[in-house]
Order: sequence, then structure tokens, then C-alpha cells
Amino acid sequence: MNWFEAAILGLVQGLTEFLPISSSAHLFIVGKFLPGASDPGAAFTAISQLGTETAVVVFFWRDIVRIVRAWFGSLAGKVPRSDPDARMGWLVIIGTIPIVVLGVLFQTAIESTLRNLWIVATTLIVFGLILAVADAIAPQQRELKDLTFRHGIIFGLAQSLALVPGVSRSGGTITAGLLMGYTREAAARYSFLLAIPAVFGSGLYELFKVFAKHEGSPGPFTIPQTALATVIAFGVGYLIIGWFLKYVSTRSYRIFVWYRIALGLLVFLLLGFNVITAGQ
Repeated sequence: MNWFEAAILGLVQGLTEFLPISSSAHLFIVGKFLPGASDPGAAFTAISQLGTETAVVVFFWRDIVRIVRAWFGSLAGKVPRSDPDARMGWLVIIGTIPIVVLGVLFQTAIESTLRNLWIVATTLIVFGLILAVADAIAPQQRELKDLTFRHGIIFGLAQSLALVPGVSRSGGTITAGLLMGYTREAAARYSFLLAIPAVFGSGLYELFKVFAKHEGSPGPFTIPQTALATVIAFGVGYLIIGWFLKYVSTRSYRIFVWYRIALGLLVFLLLGFNVITAGQ
């Protein structure tokens, strides 16, 4: 049965990682309704995200190669530091710093205290409303070429909010981008690129703990079961990226806002009637 559960959670991870609805919240909630009825855990979540982030690397491969080459070229003096791709390399690095620092400082709370469905339901609704306001008032005039280092840091701080389940990595960064005047598609694209170092760092660190420190399996699942979830997350996530970028280029985030609010209210009801428990 654990193989089936792992596959379901991999599917959920792939479907929700790039949408502004919080994949970590969905894994936590769905885990409550599987036969094992347990939290998949922060380790399983981080490792399965390696699948969806690999999908980002494949989808944006040409962009990433161009950015990396330009960045290294700027270090060697062969490419001007003002080059857009070289700047993007620095912007991704700078934007990654906040989540690394905060992730290390609050690791214990992230893996325990914050994994509580009362918190998840609250953040789903609150940050859904913030996204709604940002989407409604944003001028949407700036493109990625207009990204500044100050804005990169703000994007990074917004991404770090995703350390709290229910906020959403893409939701936080996209909301920040909209409030700073970036178009929906520009904010989404930078959100995807910005997540690469942080997600790979977190996932590989959890793998290191499992293998090198002999901490056993990632949560309630074995290594092979977690690998299955990761592969499924990769395939589904790759399809979602293309669809999402097309969707936000012509439509608002309203549907995701309503979904977040509805899900948050549903979780409150389920907790209130003791259908599910709040903790791990």
C-alpha cells in the first residue's frame, strides 16, 4: 500500500508545486486521508521536490545554460556584468540567500512546529487574499529585463515565506512580483528560476541525511518509494509548467485565490469536527 500512497503523493507534488496553492500543504493534507494517515514529513516533501525542480531545469534548459555561461563569462571578464543573462545569474544567487539563511536558522520549527494544519489553513486563506489584492492592483508593466538587485532580494524574502506550509513558494514570489509591478508571466518565470538552487539544496541535503548520516528512510516511505514519487512528480510537473505559463499570460490568478480560500475553510471544518488531526 505504501507504493500506492507514494505514487499519489508524487502526483499531488507534480500538480501543485508550480501553482500558487502550496504543494507542501497539499502533501500534508492528502497524507491525512491515505490509509497510513500520517504526515509524509519535511524530508519526503523536500526529496520529492527534486523531481519537479528537475522538470524546471529540463523545461528552461536553454535559458539556464545561457545564464550560467554568461555568469561565468562575467567572472572571467569575457562578458559585461551588465549583460542581462549575467545579471540574472547574480539575481538568482542573491534571491536564494534569504531562504538558505532562514531555513538553517529555523530548521527545527520548519520540521516540527510549523507542520500544523491550523497554521496551514490560516496561511492558505491569508496569503490567498494577499495574492488576490496583488493581482487586482498590480500595474504589470515590468518584464524580467527590468529586474533589479533590490527586487531580487525582495523576491528572495518572499520565497523564504514558503518555509511555512500553506504559503506556497510560487505564490509568495509571484505575489511579491505583482506588487512590484511585474507581469504575471515575468513573475512566474523568475519564480521558477529562483527556486532551482533552494529546492535542489534542500532536497540534496535531506538525501545526504538519509544516506550519509544513516537516518533511515524519508518519513514513512522507503527510499525506492520516495524515488517513485519523485519520478512521477517530474513527469506531471513538466506538463504543468507549460500549461501554467500559458494560462497566466492571458488570465488572472483569481481561480487559484478561490481555491486556496475554499481549501483553507474546508481544512478548518475538518479540524473542527475532528475528522483529521492538526499535527504530524
